[in-house]
Amino acid sequence: MIAVVIPICFLLFIALCKKFPVIGGNMNAGLLLTGALTMLLSGVLNPADWVAAWVDGLNRMAWIMALSIAGGIFAEISVVLGTVDTIIGSLTAQFKNHPRALVVGILATLTLAGSLLGDAIAASAVIGMLTFGILVSMGISYEKISSIVVMGASVGSIMPPMTQALALSSTLIGTDPDPVIKMGYITVGCTFIIVCIYAAFFLVRPDNKPGANPEVEVKFGSETAGEILKKNWKSLVPLCFLIIVILFRTIGGFDLGPTILKNIKFLKIADDKTLSLYDFMAGVSILGGFTNGIVLSIFCAIFFSFIFKPVRENGGRIFTKSLSSVQRTLLLQVCCSFMIGCFYKAGAVDTVGTFTAGLAPNTLKIGGALAMCLLGMLTGSQSTTQNVVFVFLGPALLALGLNPVHVGVAGAHLAAAGQGMPPADLTTFVVCGMISAQFNKDVNPLKSMFYMLPMCFVFLAIGVIFMYF
Repeated sequence: MIAVVIPICFLLFIALCKKFPVIGGNMNAGLLLTGALTMLLSGVLNPADWVAAWVDGLNRMAWIMALSIAGGIFAEISVVLGTVDTIIGSLTAQFKNHPRALVVGILATLTLAGSLLGDAIAASAVIGMLTFGILVSMGISYEKISSIVVMGASVGSIMPPMTQALALSSTLIGTDPDPVIKMGYITVGCTFIIVCIYAAFFLVRPDNKPGANPEVEVKFGSETAGEILKKNWKSLVPLCFLIIVILFRTIGGFDLGPTILKNIKFLKIADDKTLSLYDFMAGVSILGGFTNGIVLSIFCAIFFSFIFKPVRENGGRIFTKSLSSVQRTLLLQVCCSFMIGCFYKAGAVDTVGTFTAGLAPNTLKIGGALAMCLLGMLTGSQSTTQNVVFVFLGPALLALGLNPVHVGVAGAHLAAAGQGMPPADLTTFVVCGMISAQFNKDVNPLKSMFYMLPMCFVFLAIGVIFMYF
Protein backbone atom coordinates (compact mmCIF):
# COMPACT_ATOMS: atom_id res chain seq x y z
CA MET A 1 0.00 0.00 0.00
CA ILE A 2 2.99 2.33 0.41
CA ALA A 3 3.36 2.45 -3.36
CA VAL A 4 -0.24 3.68 -3.52
CA VAL A 5 -0.49 6.03 -0.54
CA ILE A 6 2.68 8.04 -1.24
CA PRO A 7 1.79 8.95 -4.87
CA ILE A 8 -1.77 9.92 -3.88
CA CYS A 9 -0.51 12.09 -1.01
CA PHE A 10 1.95 13.66 -3.42
CA LEU A 11 -0.84 14.44 -5.90
CA LEU A 12 -2.97 15.95 -3.15
CA PHE A 13 -0.02 18.06 -2.06
CA ILE A 14 0.51 19.37 -5.60
CA ALA A 15 -3.23 20.09 -6.03
CA LEU A 16 -3.70 21.89 -2.72
CA CYS A 17 -0.38 23.63 -2.10
CA LYS A 18 -0.54 26.16 -4.89
CA LYS A 19 2.31 28.23 -3.46
CA PHE A 20 4.77 25.37 -3.80
CA PRO A 21 7.50 26.45 -6.29
CA VAL A 22 7.12 25.58 -9.99
CA ILE A 23 4.58 22.74 -9.77
CA GLY A 24 2.22 23.89 -6.98
CA GLY A 25 -1.36 23.80 -8.26
CA ASN A 26 -0.24 22.51 -11.67
CA MET A 27 -2.47 19.48 -12.19
CA ASN A 28 -0.77 18.46 -15.43
CA ALA A 29 2.60 18.22 -13.71
CA GLY A 30 1.00 16.59 -10.68
CA LEU A 31 -0.64 13.85 -12.76
CA LEU A 32 2.55 13.09 -14.69
CA LEU A 33 4.76 13.03 -11.60
CA THR A 34 2.24 10.92 -9.69
CA GLY A 35 2.27 8.32 -12.46
CA ALA A 36 6.06 8.33 -12.55
CA LEU A 37 6.31 8.03 -8.76
CA THR A 38 3.89 5.08 -8.79
CA MET A 39 6.03 3.23 -11.34
CA LEU A 40 9.26 3.92 -9.44
CA LEU A 41 7.90 2.83 -6.07
CA SER A 42 6.51 -0.34 -7.65
CA GLY A 43 9.89 -1.17 -9.19
CA VAL A 44 8.76 -0.77 -12.80
CA LEU A 45 11.84 0.81 -14.36
CA ASN A 46 11.75 -0.38 -17.96
CA PRO A 47 11.03 2.65 -20.25
CA ALA A 48 9.05 0.38 -22.58
CA ASP A 49 6.66 -0.39 -19.72
CA TRP A 50 6.18 3.33 -19.12
CA VAL A 51 5.30 3.88 -22.78
CA ALA A 52 2.95 0.88 -22.73
CA ALA A 53 1.28 2.25 -19.60
CA TRP A 54 0.72 5.63 -21.26
CA VAL A 55 -0.75 4.01 -24.38
CA ASP A 56 -3.04 1.91 -22.20
CA GLY A 57 -4.17 5.01 -20.35
CA LEU A 58 -4.76 6.87 -23.60
CA ASN A 59 -6.87 3.97 -24.86
CA ARG A 60 -8.96 4.13 -21.71
CA MET A 61 -9.43 7.89 -22.03
CA ALA A 62 -9.61 8.08 -25.84
CA TRP A 63 -13.37 8.32 -26.17
CA ILE A 64 -13.54 11.03 -23.51
CA MET A 65 -10.98 13.09 -25.43
CA ALA A 66 -12.97 12.48 -28.62
CA LEU A 67 -16.09 13.61 -26.77
CA SER A 68 -14.35 16.86 -25.76
CA ILE A 69 -13.35 17.55 -29.37
CA ALA A 70 -16.80 16.80 -30.79
CA GLY A 71 -18.58 18.78 -28.07
CA GLY A 72 -16.33 21.79 -28.59
CA ILE A 73 -16.96 21.84 -32.34
CA PHE A 74 -20.73 21.50 -31.99
CA ALA A 75 -20.87 24.19 -29.31
CA GLU A 76 -19.02 26.62 -31.59
CA ILE A 77 -21.40 25.80 -34.43
CA SER A 78 -24.31 26.63 -32.10
CA VAL A 79 -22.73 30.02 -31.36
CA VAL A 80 -22.23 30.79 -35.06
CA LEU A 81 -25.83 29.89 -35.88
CA GLY A 82 -27.15 31.93 -32.95
CA THR A 83 -28.86 28.99 -31.24
CA VAL A 84 -28.40 30.40 -27.74
CA ASP A 85 -29.45 33.93 -28.77
CA THR A 86 -32.64 32.49 -30.21
CA ILE A 87 -33.44 30.55 -27.05
CA ILE A 88 -32.67 33.41 -24.62
CA GLY A 89 -34.49 35.95 -26.76
CA SER A 90 -37.64 33.87 -27.06
CA LEU A 91 -37.63 33.04 -23.35
CA THR A 92 -37.36 36.71 -22.38
CA ALA A 93 -40.12 37.69 -24.76
CA GLN A 94 -42.42 34.93 -23.52
CA PHE A 95 -41.81 35.11 -19.76
CA LYS A 96 -40.77 38.70 -19.00
CA ASN A 97 -43.90 39.07 -16.83
CA HIS A 98 -43.39 35.67 -15.17
CA PRO A 99 -39.99 35.82 -13.43
CA ARG A 100 -40.05 32.30 -12.02
CA ALA A 101 -40.83 30.77 -15.37
CA LEU A 102 -38.13 32.95 -16.95
CA VAL A 103 -35.52 31.69 -14.46
CA VAL A 104 -36.56 28.09 -15.10
CA GLY A 105 -36.13 28.74 -18.81
CA ILE A 106 -32.68 30.23 -18.22
CA LEU A 107 -31.73 27.21 -16.10
CA ALA A 108 -32.88 24.93 -18.91
CA THR A 109 -30.79 26.88 -21.41
CA LEU A 110 -27.70 26.73 -19.20
CA THR A 111 -28.24 23.01 -18.61
CA LEU A 112 -28.47 22.47 -22.34
CA ALA A 113 -25.33 24.55 -22.88
CA GLY A 114 -23.49 22.63 -20.16
CA SER A 115 -24.48 19.38 -21.80
CA LEU A 116 -23.29 20.55 -25.22
CA LEU A 117 -20.00 21.86 -23.88
CA GLY A 118 -19.52 19.13 -21.30
CA ASP A 119 -17.93 21.65 -18.96
CA ALA A 120 -19.53 23.86 -16.29
CA ILE A 121 -16.96 26.65 -16.49
CA ALA A 122 -17.22 26.91 -20.27
CA ALA A 123 -21.03 26.97 -20.18
CA SER A 124 -21.06 29.58 -17.41
CA ALA A 125 -18.57 31.79 -19.23
CA VAL A 126 -19.93 31.53 -22.76
CA ILE A 127 -23.67 31.20 -22.19
CA GLY A 128 -24.09 32.49 -18.63
CA MET A 129 -22.68 35.85 -19.65
CA LEU A 130 -25.67 36.33 -21.96
CA THR A 131 -28.06 35.98 -19.00
CA PHE A 132 -26.40 38.40 -16.55
CA GLY A 133 -28.13 41.50 -17.89
CA ILE A 134 -31.67 40.14 -17.75
CA LEU A 135 -31.16 38.62 -14.27
CA VAL A 136 -29.64 41.80 -12.80
CA SER A 137 -32.49 43.86 -14.25
CA MET A 138 -34.89 41.62 -12.32
CA GLY A 139 -33.43 42.85 -9.02
CA ILE A 140 -31.98 39.49 -8.01
CA SER A 141 -28.86 39.74 -5.83
CA TYR A 142 -25.53 39.17 -7.55
CA GLU A 143 -24.74 36.14 -5.39
CA LYS A 144 -28.06 34.54 -6.27
CA ILE A 145 -27.47 35.25 -9.94
CA SER A 146 -24.11 33.54 -9.72
CA SER A 147 -25.65 30.50 -8.02
CA ILE A 148 -28.43 30.27 -10.66
CA VAL A 149 -25.93 30.37 -13.51
CA VAL A 150 -23.51 27.93 -11.90
CA MET A 151 -26.25 25.47 -10.90
CA GLY A 152 -27.62 25.39 -14.43
CA ALA A 153 -24.18 24.92 -15.97
CA SER A 154 -23.13 22.35 -13.34
CA VAL A 155 -26.23 20.22 -13.86
CA GLY A 156 -25.62 20.52 -17.59
CA SER A 157 -21.99 19.41 -17.30
CA ILE A 158 -23.10 16.04 -15.93
CA MET A 159 -26.19 15.82 -18.17
CA PRO A 160 -25.93 13.31 -21.03
CA PRO A 161 -25.10 13.03 -23.85
CA MET A 162 -21.89 15.09 -23.47
CA THR A 163 -21.22 14.26 -19.84
CA GLN A 164 -17.67 14.38 -18.54
CA ALA A 165 -18.51 13.06 -15.06
CA LEU A 166 -20.46 9.96 -16.13
CA ALA A 167 -18.02 9.27 -18.96
CA LEU A 168 -14.99 9.53 -16.71
CA SER A 169 -16.46 7.41 -13.91
CA SER A 170 -17.33 4.68 -16.43
CA THR A 171 -13.82 4.77 -17.84
CA LEU A 172 -12.14 4.64 -14.43
CA ILE A 173 -13.95 1.41 -13.51
CA GLY A 174 -13.66 -0.07 -17.01
CA THR A 175 -17.39 -0.52 -17.62
CA ASP A 176 -19.55 0.15 -20.68
CA PRO A 177 -20.51 3.85 -20.47
CA ASP A 178 -23.82 3.54 -22.32
CA PRO A 179 -25.89 2.04 -19.45
CA VAL A 180 -24.34 4.53 -17.02
CA ILE A 181 -25.19 7.45 -19.29
CA LYS A 182 -28.72 6.18 -19.86
CA MET A 183 -29.23 6.06 -16.11
CA GLY A 184 -27.82 9.59 -15.98
CA TYR A 185 -30.76 10.89 -18.02
CA ILE A 186 -33.01 9.92 -15.09
CA THR A 187 -30.81 10.98 -12.16
CA VAL A 188 -29.68 14.28 -13.67
CA GLY A 189 -33.19 14.96 -14.94
CA CYS A 190 -34.54 14.61 -11.39
CA THR A 191 -31.75 16.87 -10.11
CA PHE A 192 -32.65 19.49 -12.71
CA ILE A 193 -36.31 19.46 -11.61
CA ILE A 194 -35.34 19.92 -7.95
CA VAL A 195 -32.92 22.74 -8.83
CA CYS A 196 -35.65 24.50 -10.83
CA ILE A 197 -38.10 24.27 -7.93
CA TYR A 198 -35.49 25.53 -5.48
CA ALA A 199 -34.40 28.44 -7.69
CA ALA A 200 -37.94 29.46 -8.60
CA PHE A 201 -39.31 29.53 -5.06
CA PHE A 202 -36.29 30.34 -2.91
CA LEU A 203 -34.03 32.54 -5.08
CA VAL A 204 -36.68 34.47 -7.03
CA ARG A 205 -39.56 36.57 -5.76
CA PRO A 206 -42.76 37.34 -7.70
CA ASP A 207 -41.70 41.00 -8.00
CA ASN A 208 -38.36 40.11 -9.62
CA LYS A 209 -39.59 41.08 -13.07
CA PRO A 210 -37.27 42.33 -15.83
CA GLY A 211 -36.86 46.08 -15.31
CA ALA A 212 -37.35 45.90 -11.52
CA ASN A 213 -33.81 47.17 -11.00
CA PRO A 214 -33.71 50.79 -12.30
CA GLU A 215 -29.89 50.78 -12.30
CA VAL A 216 -29.81 48.34 -15.21
CA GLU A 217 -31.58 49.07 -18.46
CA VAL A 218 -32.66 46.12 -20.56
CA LYS A 219 -34.06 46.91 -23.97
CA PHE A 220 -36.88 44.64 -25.03
CA GLY A 221 -37.61 44.16 -28.67
CA SER A 222 -41.13 44.37 -29.96
CA GLU A 223 -40.99 40.81 -31.28
CA THR A 224 -42.90 38.07 -29.55
CA ALA A 225 -41.38 34.69 -28.71
CA GLY A 226 -43.22 33.18 -31.65
CA GLU A 227 -41.86 35.83 -34.04
CA ILE A 228 -38.30 35.28 -32.77
CA LEU A 229 -38.60 31.53 -33.24
CA LYS A 230 -40.20 31.98 -36.65
CA LYS A 231 -37.39 34.27 -37.73
CA ASN A 232 -34.52 32.19 -36.34
CA TRP A 233 -35.87 28.64 -36.34
CA LYS A 234 -33.06 27.46 -38.60
CA SER A 235 -30.55 28.01 -35.78
CA LEU A 236 -32.29 25.26 -33.78
CA VAL A 237 -32.29 22.62 -36.53
CA PRO A 238 -28.83 21.07 -35.83
CA LEU A 239 -29.66 20.85 -32.13
CA CYS A 240 -32.99 19.18 -32.88
CA PHE A 241 -31.20 16.81 -35.27
CA LEU A 242 -28.75 15.82 -32.52
CA ILE A 243 -31.61 15.25 -30.07
CA ILE A 244 -33.37 13.00 -32.59
CA VAL A 245 -30.19 11.00 -33.25
CA ILE A 246 -29.63 10.54 -29.50
CA LEU A 247 -33.25 9.51 -28.94
CA PHE A 248 -33.08 6.94 -31.73
CA ARG A 249 -29.88 5.63 -30.18
CA THR A 250 -31.05 5.41 -26.58
CA ILE A 251 -34.71 4.51 -27.12
CA GLY A 252 -35.09 3.18 -30.65
CA GLY A 253 -31.93 1.07 -30.70
CA PHE A 254 -30.72 2.62 -34.00
CA ASP A 255 -27.18 4.05 -33.81
CA LEU A 256 -26.75 6.31 -36.84
CA GLY A 257 -23.02 7.06 -36.60
CA PRO A 258 -21.73 3.47 -36.26
CA THR A 259 -24.23 2.32 -38.90
CA ILE A 260 -22.81 4.79 -41.44
CA LEU A 261 -19.18 3.84 -40.72
CA LYS A 262 -19.96 0.12 -40.85
CA ASN A 263 -21.35 0.55 -44.35
CA ILE A 264 -18.25 2.35 -45.62
CA LYS A 265 -15.92 -0.29 -47.08
CA PHE A 266 -12.44 0.87 -46.18
CA LEU A 267 -9.87 -1.87 -46.69
CA LYS A 268 -9.83 -5.12 -48.66
CA ILE A 269 -8.38 -7.88 -46.46
CA ALA A 270 -9.17 -10.88 -48.67
CA ASP A 271 -10.59 -11.67 -52.08
CA ASP A 272 -14.11 -11.78 -50.73
CA LYS A 273 -13.78 -9.74 -47.53
CA THR A 274 -13.47 -6.02 -46.84
CA LEU A 275 -12.93 -4.15 -43.62
CA SER A 276 -15.39 -1.37 -42.77
CA LEU A 277 -14.18 2.05 -41.68
CA TYR A 278 -15.77 1.43 -38.27
CA ASP A 279 -13.90 -1.84 -37.71
CA PHE A 280 -10.64 -0.29 -38.87
CA MET A 281 -10.94 2.66 -36.49
CA ALA A 282 -12.06 0.45 -33.60
CA GLY A 283 -8.96 -1.70 -34.05
CA VAL A 284 -6.49 1.20 -33.92
CA SER A 285 -5.16 2.34 -30.56
CA ILE A 286 -6.56 5.69 -29.36
CA LEU A 287 -8.38 6.25 -32.69
CA GLY A 288 -10.94 3.76 -31.44
CA GLY A 289 -12.26 6.45 -29.11
CA PHE A 290 -13.91 8.10 -32.10
CA THR A 291 -16.10 5.01 -32.67
CA ASN A 292 -18.05 5.63 -29.46
CA GLY A 293 -21.76 5.94 -30.25
CA ILE A 294 -22.24 9.27 -28.47
CA VAL A 295 -19.17 10.80 -30.13
CA LEU A 296 -20.34 9.65 -33.55
CA SER A 297 -23.85 11.02 -32.90
CA ILE A 298 -22.36 14.46 -32.27
CA PHE A 299 -20.21 14.24 -35.39
CA CYS A 300 -23.32 13.34 -37.39
CA ALA A 301 -24.91 16.58 -36.12
CA ILE A 302 -21.71 18.48 -36.96
CA PHE A 303 -21.69 17.27 -40.57
CA PHE A 304 -25.43 17.86 -40.84
CA SER A 305 -24.98 21.48 -39.76
CA PHE A 306 -22.84 22.17 -42.84
CA ILE A 307 -26.01 22.42 -44.90
CA PHE A 308 -26.24 25.93 -43.41
CA LYS A 309 -24.30 28.67 -45.17
CA PRO A 310 -22.91 30.40 -42.02
CA VAL A 311 -21.34 27.10 -40.95
CA ARG A 312 -19.84 26.46 -44.37
CA GLU A 313 -18.46 30.00 -44.61
CA ASN A 314 -16.94 29.86 -41.12
CA GLY A 315 -15.90 26.20 -41.13
CA GLY A 316 -12.20 26.89 -40.68
CA ARG A 317 -12.75 29.36 -37.86
CA ILE A 318 -15.20 27.01 -36.14
CA PHE A 319 -12.71 24.15 -36.05
CA THR A 320 -9.79 26.38 -35.07
CA LYS A 321 -11.63 28.15 -32.26
CA SER A 322 -13.26 24.99 -30.92
CA LEU A 323 -9.98 23.07 -30.84
CA SER A 324 -8.33 26.04 -29.17
CA SER A 325 -11.02 26.11 -26.48
CA VAL A 326 -10.61 22.42 -25.60
CA GLN A 327 -6.82 22.16 -25.83
CA ARG A 328 -6.34 22.71 -22.08
CA THR A 329 -8.89 20.01 -21.33
CA LEU A 330 -7.24 17.64 -23.80
CA LEU A 331 -3.80 18.25 -22.29
CA LEU A 332 -5.17 17.49 -18.82
CA GLN A 333 -6.74 14.28 -20.15
CA VAL A 334 -3.47 13.21 -21.79
CA CYS A 335 -1.61 13.71 -18.52
CA CYS A 336 -4.35 11.91 -16.63
CA SER A 337 -4.05 9.03 -19.08
CA PHE A 338 -0.42 8.55 -18.08
CA MET A 339 -1.30 8.42 -14.38
CA ILE A 340 -4.17 6.00 -14.90
CA GLY A 341 -2.07 3.78 -17.14
CA CYS A 342 0.67 3.73 -14.51
CA PHE A 343 -1.81 2.81 -11.78
CA TYR A 344 -2.92 -0.22 -13.76
CA LYS A 345 0.55 -1.19 -15.00
CA ALA A 346 2.09 -0.98 -11.52
CA GLY A 347 -0.77 -2.97 -9.99
CA ALA A 348 -1.88 -0.10 -7.74
CA VAL A 349 -5.56 -0.59 -8.55
CA ASP A 350 -5.38 -4.31 -7.72
CA THR A 351 -3.51 -3.52 -4.49
CA VAL A 352 -6.20 -1.13 -3.31
CA GLY A 353 -8.91 -3.56 -4.35
CA THR A 354 -7.31 -6.30 -2.26
CA PHE A 355 -6.87 -3.96 0.72
CA THR A 356 -10.44 -2.62 0.66
CA ALA A 357 -11.90 -6.10 0.26
CA GLY A 358 -11.25 -6.56 3.97
CA LEU A 359 -13.02 -3.36 5.00
CA ALA A 360 -16.58 -3.31 6.24
CA PRO A 361 -18.85 -2.34 3.33
CA ASN A 362 -20.41 0.59 5.18
CA THR A 363 -16.99 1.95 6.14
CA LEU A 364 -15.86 1.84 2.53
CA LYS A 365 -19.02 3.43 1.12
CA ILE A 366 -19.49 6.25 3.62
CA GLY A 367 -15.75 6.92 3.91
CA GLY A 368 -15.37 6.97 0.14
CA ALA A 369 -18.31 9.36 -0.29
CA LEU A 370 -16.91 11.74 2.32
CA ALA A 371 -13.44 11.55 0.78
CA MET A 372 -14.79 12.51 -2.66
CA CYS A 373 -16.81 15.39 -1.26
CA LEU A 374 -13.90 16.64 0.82
CA LEU A 375 -11.47 16.61 -2.08
CA GLY A 376 -14.04 18.30 -4.30
CA MET A 377 -14.50 21.01 -1.66
CA LEU A 378 -10.75 21.56 -1.44
CA THR A 379 -9.94 21.53 -5.16
CA GLY A 380 -13.19 22.74 -6.72
CA SER A 381 -12.66 20.20 -9.48
CA GLN A 382 -14.91 17.32 -10.39
CA SER A 383 -12.34 15.62 -12.63
CA THR A 384 -9.58 15.91 -10.01
CA THR A 385 -11.81 14.24 -7.44
CA GLN A 386 -12.56 11.35 -9.77
CA ASN A 387 -8.96 10.93 -10.90
CA VAL A 388 -7.57 10.99 -7.35
CA VAL A 389 -10.21 9.15 -5.29
CA PHE A 390 -12.62 7.30 -7.55
CA VAL A 391 -9.85 5.62 -9.53
CA PHE A 392 -9.40 3.52 -6.36
CA LEU A 393 -12.85 3.76 -4.78
CA GLY A 394 -14.61 2.55 -7.94
CA PRO A 395 -12.77 -0.80 -8.25
CA ALA A 396 -13.08 -1.29 -4.48
CA LEU A 397 -16.87 -0.92 -4.72
CA LEU A 398 -16.93 -3.37 -7.61
CA ALA A 399 -15.00 -5.82 -5.41
CA LEU A 400 -17.94 -5.69 -2.98
CA GLY A 401 -20.15 -7.03 -5.76
CA LEU A 402 -21.95 -3.78 -6.61
CA ASN A 403 -23.49 -3.28 -10.02
CA PRO A 404 -20.92 -1.49 -12.27
CA VAL A 405 -23.64 0.81 -13.65
CA HIS A 406 -24.62 1.90 -10.15
CA VAL A 407 -20.97 2.42 -9.18
CA GLY A 408 -20.41 4.59 -12.26
CA VAL A 409 -23.48 6.71 -11.50
CA ALA A 410 -22.44 7.08 -7.85
CA GLY A 411 -18.90 8.18 -8.71
CA ALA A 412 -20.09 10.90 -11.08
CA HIS A 413 -22.67 12.35 -8.70
CA LEU A 414 -20.40 12.30 -5.66
CA ALA A 415 -17.72 14.18 -7.60
CA ALA A 416 -20.29 16.71 -8.81
CA ALA A 417 -21.49 17.20 -5.22
CA GLY A 418 -18.04 17.98 -3.88
CA GLN A 419 -17.19 20.31 -6.74
CA GLY A 420 -20.01 22.73 -5.93
CA MET A 421 -19.53 22.89 -2.16
CA PRO A 422 -17.65 25.75 -0.49
CA PRO A 423 -14.96 26.94 -0.28
CA ALA A 424 -13.26 26.31 -3.63
CA ASP A 425 -15.79 25.86 -6.45
CA LEU A 426 -13.84 27.10 -9.47
CA THR A 427 -16.93 27.77 -11.59
CA THR A 428 -18.38 30.08 -8.95
CA PHE A 429 -15.15 32.08 -8.75
CA VAL A 430 -15.20 32.50 -12.54
CA VAL A 431 -18.84 33.61 -12.66
CA CYS A 432 -18.57 35.94 -9.67
CA GLY A 433 -15.52 37.54 -11.28
CA MET A 434 -17.37 38.08 -14.56
CA ILE A 435 -20.41 39.59 -12.84
CA SER A 436 -18.20 41.85 -10.72
CA ALA A 437 -16.29 43.03 -13.79
CA GLN A 438 -19.41 43.62 -15.87
CA PHE A 439 -21.38 45.58 -13.25
CA ASN A 440 -18.52 46.95 -11.11
CA LYS A 441 -19.99 45.44 -7.94
CA ASP A 442 -18.54 43.28 -5.18
CA VAL A 443 -19.80 39.70 -5.45
CA ASN A 444 -19.19 37.26 -2.58
CA PRO A 445 -18.33 33.85 -4.09
CA LEU A 446 -18.57 32.01 -0.76
CA LYS A 447 -22.12 33.27 -0.22
CA SER A 448 -23.00 32.14 -3.74
CA MET A 449 -21.63 28.65 -3.00
CA PHE A 450 -23.86 28.38 0.07
CA TYR A 451 -26.87 29.17 -2.14
CA MET A 452 -25.89 26.12 -4.24
CA LEU A 453 -25.77 23.63 -1.36
CA PRO A 454 -29.25 22.17 -2.10
CA MET A 455 -28.04 21.07 -5.53
CA CYS A 456 -24.90 19.56 -3.99
CA PHE A 457 -26.94 17.68 -1.39
CA VAL A 458 -29.11 16.20 -4.14
CA PHE A 459 -26.01 14.99 -6.01
CA LEU A 460 -24.63 13.57 -2.76
CA ALA A 461 -27.88 11.78 -1.94
CA ILE A 462 -28.04 10.20 -5.40
CA GLY A 463 -24.44 9.02 -5.11
CA VAL A 464 -25.01 7.42 -1.70
CA ILE A 465 -28.29 5.83 -2.79
CA PHE A 466 -26.65 4.16 -5.79
CA MET A 467 -23.87 2.76 -3.59
CA TYR A 468 -26.53 1.00 -1.51
CA PHE A 469 -29.02 0.27 -4.29
